[in-house]
Amino acid sequence: MNKVTVSGRTVDEAVQSGLQKLEAAQEEVKIQVIEEPHKGFLGLIGSKPAVVELERIPDPKKAGLTFLRDMIDKMGVRASVEVEEREEGTCFHIHGSDQDIGVLIGRRGQTLDSMQYLVNLAANRGSTEYSRFLLDAEGYRARRREALEKLAERLAHQAIRTNQAVRLEPMSAAERKVIHHALQQNSSVATRSDGKEPHRRVVVEPKK
Repeated sequence: MNKVTVSGRTVDEAVQSGLQKLEAAQEEVKIQVIEEPHKGFLGLIGSKPAVVELERIPDPKKAGLTFLRDMIDKMGVRASVEVEEREEGTCFHIHGSDQDIGVLIGRRGQTLDSMQYLVNLAANRGSTEYSRFLLDAEGYRARRREALEKLAERLAHQAIRTNQAVRLEPMSAAERKVIHHALQQNSSVATRSDGKEPHRRVVVEPKK
């Protein structure tokens, strides 16, 4: 329940009733007074109660975390989630056994990327300002970045040695960005992205 309309003898009484129904603190809701209370004749006849509407203010972090935990549970995986605030957004670190984490990561991180996409959708639903959420699982993102950087250097050497362009396998936009960034200071090769999603890939070619 995210919105209630309640009445009371006073506005404050109605607000307190609404907070109890929403199980929320006053700073967590928006309050709109629909009707002020009116005293009737002799304080009795024709009196009207106060009517207020309380709507829960969206909390993207709480919504994203709840959605993620529910998703993990429905996947039959036992894992805990730790929250870290970063400059680029809020990161949900997932911890668990190697087998469970492997299920969440998927082939080359595809499952983890899909989960991250869904968490961002769920967290920002109904919010007026976009919040970015990142997902990591037992340090997978750092390990994958390191592996991609090493791959980029290895393929750059191959392109220079053979004097031919080297095409990588299709990757996500985030992983392509790692390849481009790893080789941007290499004066002997150039990189570009080729193809259409989801088959877009990086091409490493020697500079002429």
